[in-house]
Parts: sequence; C-alpha cells; structure tokens
Amino acid sequence: MRVWRVDAPGPVDSGPLRMYREPLPEPGHDELLVRVLACGVCRTDLHVVEGDLDVRRESVVPGHEVVGEVISVSAKAGEFQVGDRVGIPWLRHTCGICRYCERGMENLCPNSRYTGWDTDGGYAEYATVPVDFALRLPDGYADEALAPLLCAGIIGYHALLRAELPAGGVLGIYGFGGSAHLTAQVALAGGARVHVMTRGEASRELASALGADSVRGAADPPPEPLDSAILFAPVGELVPPALEALDAGGTLAIAGIHLTDIPTLNYQRHLFRERQIRSVTSNTREQARAFLDFAARHRLRVSTHGYPLDRADQALSDLAHGRFDGAAVLLP
Repeated sequence: MRVWRVDAPGPVDSGPLRMYREPLPEPGHDELLVRVLACGVCRTDLHVVEGDLDVRRESVVPGHEVVGEVISVSAKAGEFQVGDRVGIPWLRHTCGICRYCERGMENLCPNSRYTGWDTDGGYAEYATVPVDFALRLPDGYADEALAPLLCAGIIGYHALLRAELPAGGVLGIYGFGGSAHLTAQVALAGGARVHVMTRGEASRELASALGADSVRGAADPPPEPLDSAILFAPVGELVPPALEALDAGGTLAIAGIHLTDIPTLNYQRHLFRERQIRSVTSNTREQARAFLDFAARHRLRVSTHGYPLDRADQALSDLAHGRFDGAAVLLP
C-alpha cells in the first residue's frame, strides 16, 4: 500500500512527509482492518507534522478522520462485519479503570492514545482501528463529506458543550475552518444567533452562506455581547478580544490542541463579572456518537476540497497557508 510518514517533524513546506510503499498493516486481536475510502486533513495533523506536538511515535502515519470499509474482522468483531463502512477517529484507546474513565470523562484518561499520533493513521490506503473505538457512520453522506465529521465535527460539538451556550443564545466563533463551519450549523439548528470573526474572504463567504448573523475580521468586536464564544484559530492573541466580547457570565471555549501564547489579560476588561475560559481536550465516545446521531437527523452542509492521496503534503501546505475554506480530504 501507499503510505505517508513523518520522517522528521518540521515546517510543512520543508518536506517533513515522505511517501512509502509498505505491506498492509496487521490488525491486532481486537482490531478491524479497514480500506481507507477518505481521510480528512485536520489542523492537528499539521501540528503533528510540524512538531508543535511532542513526538509520540517515530515516523508516524498522520490522519484521524478516516472513513473506511471493513476488510477483515478479528476474533473480537463486535457489531461490525466485512463490508461495513466505519469511522476511525482521533481517540483510539483509554484504560477504562482510572478515575476519569470511571467518571465518564475518558477524554482525560492519562493512558489515552490517539490515531495518527500514538499509532499510525489514515494517510494511507489501509489502516486498523480497535473495535471498541470504531464508529458507525450516518447514512446519506458521501465518504468525502463524512471524513471531517470524525474530528472537526466531533470536537466542535464538544467545544460547543464546553462553551455552555444557553438556549437561543448568542455565539461568537473565532476562526472559520473545517471544525467551525460544522459547529456553526449545530448552533444555528438550535436557534442561536452566530457571529463569525475570521480572516480570509473564502471563509467569510462560507460563513455568510451558512447563515451567520454577522461576519467580521478576526479580532473585530461582534455587533452584540456574546453569551458564549469558541476559539478555533490556534492564535493566543485572539483570546483577549474574545473575552472582552463576552457578556457577564459568558464562557470562552478554546477548541484547539495547540495554541500560541496568550497575551497578558486585564482582570476588569477580560474576566470580571464571571467570564471564564475553558479548554477542550479530545472527546468521549459518547459525545462522538451523539454528534453523529445529530448529523443523521440534520443534513449538514460539509464544505470539502478533495486531494488525491499522492498530494497529502500539498493539502497540509494549503491548510497551513489558509488557501481553502472548509476542510481538505484525501481520496486514495
């Protein structure tokens, strides 16, 4: 099979990725072997490739938004059969016995492992997934449209929960890429007013087309106080203006796994009157299933840009430089 590996983390345009031809992976006793039909290109992949995240596996295969067809099942096949379409998400393993797992907070498990970071992911023609972490996918979506749901959609859904948006409330979204354009649709479906702050004309046009109540520059103030806000752009400098835009009691959720340094905050301007900041760490399987159930009931518009597998490095470069709106998807 063809497969991309991170030879040496570094700037994406310096060529840290290299393609190889290798034997198909051998699934473990509790894993499925999957033929990759589509793999989303997530900003977390970029952080892995460029070294923003610590190396957890040498020469790892990135990719954790994988739509695949089950090719073989192990002794522990669970509910899956050969020919089923399944999703391989970011979260790949939790211990099940720590205090976080027992509380239903498996996303905080200290022994958690992740696809495309701890183990090889979907920038390849075949991949494996533990049966207990494979996801059933909603009908009615093409493979290319399903891929971004498996991280961008799920983590955006989790971020929306962390932001504690009240019913009929006002949400601010900072940055408008693969995750944000799906989260906006979830919020709008729930009756929220949504204001988008982002750079890039294509992203602004997409936000308007999806029904945002206003679209402004990345650090511009929204037209009304926000009940909640989500920061998707990995830019710490946007934290102060996002906090300042919150109404009393408002919450800012930071959705990324990586963020540049946050400037000094002024207590009165940014935090007083019970405004708060909340981080977002992965998601639970329960949240993943809840979001995919939502996607089955509501027809989400998924903005994608397809790339052949041979151009995975170009897709990551285009993501890094903001050359497209929505999400990039690799198609083997």
